[in-house]
Amino acid sequence: MTKIFLFVAAVLGGLAVALGAFAAHALKESLSERAIEIFDTGTRYQIYHSLALLMVALLLNVAEAGQSTLVVAGSAFIIGMAIFSGSLYALSLTGIKWLGAITPLGGLAFLVGWSCLAIAAWSFK
Repeated sequence: MTKIFLFVAAVLGGLAVALGAFAAHALKESLSERAIEIFDTGTRYQIYHSLALLMVALLLNVAEAGQSTLVVAGSAFIIGMAIFSGSLYALSLTGIKWLGAITPLGGLAFLVGWSCLAIAAWSFK
């Protein structure tokens, strides 16, 4: 899982940078200021959690305890990025309001990830 998490963290981190630049330049003229803010929130949370996923991958490589909890944490961060950031991207680009109702599910996945990371940390020697 270490290699997978490192790869996904790098890809999603790079994608967050590219999407942020895309929004700042290409979408600036076609979306409202509010839609750009929503899109930007998605990119910020994606980059934060790409870094968290990177940390989980590195911990998996060195930690003797908490391996399964770290795998859950990393998986939750990936799911959270897909749901949270993905729904914000879709909401800002389409204006479909009900997509905003999905976003908290991604936030819940983020909380699961951070909670699992805390539990794993407690098991370290």
